[in-house]
Amino acid sequence: MGKNSYRKEELRIIEALLFSSPEVLTQSKVDICFDNGAPQLDQAIQEIQKQYEREERSFTIDKVAGGYRLVTRPEYEPWIRRLHSRVGKISLSRAALEALAVIAYKGPVSRTGIESIRGVNSGSVIKTLLEKKLVRIKGRAEGPGRPLLYTITESFLVFFGLNRLSDLPKLREISELVSESQETPPSDAVD
Repeated sequence: MGKNSYRKEELRIIEALLFSSPEVLTQSKVDICFDNGAPQLDQAIQEIQKQYEREERSFTIDKVAGGYRLVTRPEYEPWIRRLHSRVGKISLSRAALEALAVIAYKGPVSRTGIESIRGVNSGSVIKTLLEKKLVRIKGRAEGPGRPLLYTITESFLVFFGLNRLSDLPKLREISELVSESQETPPSDAVD
């Protein structure tokens, strides 16, 4: 088998792994699948992505949560939405989103830390986030009572389309956007 045909076979294998993986595909997962030196995932993905673009495929590859996943192109969303019902879709209350934001920005953080920022009891909200696998218990804090510490999960990154936690907007940027939106009068305001 020539080097060029071997490379094509590697790309087909990577594509099959992308297609079949229920989680994001990482270099470490690819390494497990190859006996004699796995291809570099980043390079393989670039080649596969170029092929998809040339062929104008209905899907593409996203980089999320430190790996890659196969996704449909955004322009096909209306048809996909029709196919899938809301069953199994994660919906979050305002309280859950608030707690999730605290965990994402301040984590690992204890329940007391979350409650001190939110100003309300957050036990049931944290339980919901754990059940939806958006947060996990990272360990215990040092100090009185050794409270549990919560952090975000890979599912959180995938759900929000992030590659890593540092891709979240900075708190300063959010504050600036909020203050700008409060200063700007609505466009349909009448003097």
